[in-house]
Amino acid sequence: MEVKTSLLDNMIGVGDMVLLEPLSEDSFIENLKKRFDHNEIYTYIGSVVISMNPYKSLPIYTAEKVEEYRNRNFYELSPHIYALADEAYRSLRDQDKDQCILITGESGAGKTEASKFVMSYVAAVCGKGQEVNKVKEQLLQSNPVLEAFGNAKTVRNDNSSRFGKYMDIEFDFKGDPLGGVISNYLLEKSRVVKQPRGERNFHVFYQLLSGASDDMLKKLKLDRDFSKYNYLSLDSATVNGLDDAASFRTVRNAMQIVGFMEDEVQSVLELVAAVLKLGNIEFKPESRVNGFDESRVKDKNDLKEMCELLGIEQSVLERAFSFRTVEAKMEKVSTTLNVAQAYYARDALAKNLYSRLFSWLVNRINESIKAQTKKRKKVMGVLDIYGFEIFEDNSFEQFIINYCNEKLQQIFIELTLREEQEEYVREGIEWTNIEYFNNAIICDLIENNKNGILAMLDEECLRPGTVTDETFLDKLNTVCAEHQHFESRLSKNSKFLTDHSLPHNCFRIQHYAGKVLYRVEGFVDKNNDLLYRDLSQAMYKANHSLIKLLFPEGNPAKVNLKRPPTAGFQFKASVGTLMKNLLTKNPNYIRCIKPNDKKAAHIFTDSLVCHQARYLGLMENVRVRRAGYAFRQAYESCLERYKMLCKQTWPHWRGPAREGVKVLLTDMKVPAEEFAYGRSKIFIRNPRTLFFLEEKRRQCLEDLAALIQKIYRGWKCRTHFLLMKKSQVVVSAWYRRYAQQKKYQNIRCSALVVQSFIRGWKARKLLRELKHKKRCEEAVTTISAYWHGTQARWELRRLKEEARNKHAVSVIWAAWLGTKARRELRCLKHEACSKQAVSVIWACWQGTKVRREYRKFFRANAGKKIYDFTIQRIMQKYFLGLKKTMPSMSPIDKSWPARPYGFLDGTHQELRRAFHLWRCKKYHSQFTEEKKATYEEKLAASELFKDKKALYPSSVGQPFKGDYVEITKNPKYQKLNSLVEDKVLLADVVSKINRANGKGAPRIFLLTKKILVLADQKTGQVKASVPLLDLSSVSVSTQNDGFFALKLKEGAMSAAKGDFLLSSDRLIEIITKLHCTGAASADRNQINIDISDEFLVQFKQDKVCVKFIQGTPKNGNGVSCKRKNNRLLEVSVPSP
Repeated sequence: MEVKTSLLDNMIGVGDMVLLEPLSEDSFIENLKKRFDHNEIYTYIGSVVISMNPYKSLPIYTAEKVEEYRNRNFYELSPHIYALADEAYRSLRDQDKDQCILITGESGAGKTEASKFVMSYVAAVCGKGQEVNKVKEQLLQSNPVLEAFGNAKTVRNDNSSRFGKYMDIEFDFKGDPLGGVISNYLLEKSRVVKQPRGERNFHVFYQLLSGASDDMLKKLKLDRDFSKYNYLSLDSATVNGLDDAASFRTVRNAMQIVGFMEDEVQSVLELVAAVLKLGNIEFKPESRVNGFDESRVKDKNDLKEMCELLGIEQSVLERAFSFRTVEAKMEKVSTTLNVAQAYYARDALAKNLYSRLFSWLVNRINESIKAQTKKRKKVMGVLDIYGFEIFEDNSFEQFIINYCNEKLQQIFIELTLREEQEEYVREGIEWTNIEYFNNAIICDLIENNKNGILAMLDEECLRPGTVTDETFLDKLNTVCAEHQHFESRLSKNSKFLTDHSLPHNCFRIQHYAGKVLYRVEGFVDKNNDLLYRDLSQAMYKANHSLIKLLFPEGNPAKVNLKRPPTAGFQFKASVGTLMKNLLTKNPNYIRCIKPNDKKAAHIFTDSLVCHQARYLGLMENVRVRRAGYAFRQAYESCLERYKMLCKQTWPHWRGPAREGVKVLLTDMKVPAEEFAYGRSKIFIRNPRTLFFLEEKRRQCLEDLAALIQKIYRGWKCRTHFLLMKKSQVVVSAWYRRYAQQKKYQNIRCSALVVQSFIRGWKARKLLRELKHKKRCEEAVTTISAYWHGTQARWELRRLKEEARNKHAVSVIWAAWLGTKARRELRCLKHEACSKQAVSVIWACWQGTKVRREYRKFFRANAGKKIYDFTIQRIMQKYFLGLKKTMPSMSPIDKSWPARPYGFLDGTHQELRRAFHLWRCKKYHSQFTEEKKATYEEKLAASELFKDKKALYPSSVGQPFKGDYVEITKNPKYQKLNSLVEDKVLLADVVSKINRANGKGAPRIFLLTKKILVLADQKTGQVKASVPLLDLSSVSVSTQNDGFFALKLKEGAMSAAKGDFLLSSDRLIEIITKLHCTGAASADRNQINIDISDEFLVQFKQDKVCVKFIQGTPKNGNGVSCKRKNNRLLEVSVPSP
């Protein structure tokens, strides 16, 4: 069963100020303080939520809290911002009513956080799905981006919104978000150029310098040191609790989620950097011949860097800071600007640049988060705007802000009264007019089209002649002197002549929240918000795409001589549009209050809170709500809560709820004038009646609690007794059963023992009989076995005796045969020895006879024959050894076997030469025509670059392939291949060096016998086509780099744009092929190759020196090229 709860349960103080009794300003503040001390930061005034900033984290925004307040009645739980968000969302989803949530309060009161809580709650309770989650994430992530560019640290708040924001969140018929639209109001752009002491500029400047990488800062030409920028205050550059570096990463991530492209983010950061650079531009006076002072830029470095960031010519912007051109009809007048005017122009440009960038950001976010469908949508608006401001020194900004708050107060009172009246009419209760202060007279004082302050301010700004803040105040004193809410020391009203609290240069307006003193100084300039047309036109000339969008009025083709609308006029129109928008929606209010000025937890400053309560009109709101009936409640809820006060309605009322409430109030004897019956609700006039019912209910609940306790205790004792009784019967039954089981088991055990003994005796008797029978059978078997064994042994002895006799005969016969054989062998050996002796003696005699005959001839020819024989054997051995140690067939193999004898030296060398020529011929015979050409090119490369170019050794082992991009096979380059008539000798990707910045762009390099072609790598489009006849020479360096310059003949058609400076890893092959192609042609001279570390290149009309130096590589890069000035291009080559 669901437990019904109420706002009145466990209430600390009074949760709804409408029920506060007695109602006074002191009791109002005391109730807020009591709830604040108990961490109850939310309090109601009817349907309005008062939110106190706790300056600490509270565990009341968890997912469990979201589920607790989801689909619950507004007054069902303790006051919370989730209750208002849920009420608004359910009204939009279920009743098809467009909603708006108005969040007001001064800086530091927690308006921004309150809007985040509302949006996060709506995101948590609406539908789920991939597309829905993406929309929710984009809506939520738009906040960090706008906070970075629109929030700043002030003395009152470390994250103060310096702009007003209104967001329309669009939903479909199911209540799922489709998108949103953001409107911004009155960005405090004066903060860009100047911040009060103790405050900072907008967050994004500090986040960029703290969180950007070193490479990004280098690209943006920024330094991480805050002190180098005049627009950044140093006394509050760092804030405790704010991590600017982490916030920068969060903003970058949020911009990516919202849908910003990478180039858009880069453009935005370039504009932010340009604003910082703009603040560092300083001016000095310079006298002219006519006696007037002219401003000049002191140090042009910051101006140059800013112009490079925005793509503006430095001279154009510099002139715009020194001169102003005024156009009237067909005439133009140019006047010089002095130093003060130049500084004004600089600051005006900075403010306009940042303000327009912020507006562009809002529009860009709207493009991403807008609903994609054109179907009818439900809308919930969230307004987060400045609260009423009363400072010691109030200027034009405070005047505009307080005007907006007057309009919001007016619509608040009107809508609150209208809501009250509609509810009374809907419930059938008689409506009585309520007296309240109508601030329409104050709004009319400010916005009247004829005599309003804004109208007179615009009139002064547009009036010819000398216009100052003093003339504006004089006009106010004349027109508004008799107005009851306007006060001025110099007005015609004599009662203010002696009011010394009112200075002469000020005027005072009595707003609904109190009197505010405004100083007129700066009113005219801030309302004009003037930006010189020269600066607008200079900005429009920028090459930066975003700048052109921000300054469309700078377009010379669309010059508009009309004066742009003033800041006051624009804001008045924006407020009017906002009011019309809010009037079409059902309003929900959140009033934010700051408890102290120290931004510390647990501190409640009564005077500060009282001051805010006054200018927020909270007491007025309570009085309006209490003017009729202070409390109302549905009959069902009322009966459910108070039915125990009457016996007839307790515990259940069977009839209609309205009749039950009538019976209840009659039984309680509540006076009839204290309540009224509506159609669906009971209306109670005085809070005392409600508290009387609550007190009676509390007493009745105590009595009911005692009765419930008594019945419960009796029931508990009876239940215990019956349980014990039942347990005793069960225990007895179980015990008797157990005893019988034990007795049965004992008898059974005894019977088993007796049975076992009898069975054992019978078994043993049977065993003895079986054993005796077995022994008798075994004895017969044993005797038989012994007899058979004896017989077997006798037979064995007989057989052995016979075998021994036969063996003896065999042995004697074998011995006789052996003796006979040995005798015969000795006879044979004796005969053989006699025959061998005769042969030896005959051989010796023949040898002696031959030696005697040979001695006769040996003495005459022995030397020559021995010499020839020796030489023949040596040569035979030499050639056989050479055959085995012959080197390989490679022509580059220089090995050769060592000569074995000195007299063969000539022969050895001649054989080596002949063998080398023979194997070269064999190797050469294997070459194709293509391979021959390749080796000829390699030979030419050796002649050109050996010992001249450091890159040459690394190219020796690389074959010359020629076509590296497969131009004939690649379909991407079919069109390019068809444009070339001759055979392509070389096709490769090279880098064409940009003459402006030294950066390379990839190009397709094609070489044929007649022309060379440079084409775009991606599209294949021909960028340049140069006949080889127009090529005069090629220049390269001696270093280990791939840069080469193609120098064209002067006057040639292809030399219109000058020479080509290219870079390639295959430089040796490209130049060799160029050289060989020129040498092979009979109709043109050979192309010269110039190898030097410094040479001139013709770029259009300028000659630029290309200089090669050795240096250390940066960031892991190899060769780098950088344009030093208009006449020098420096190439840095890593040291070997």
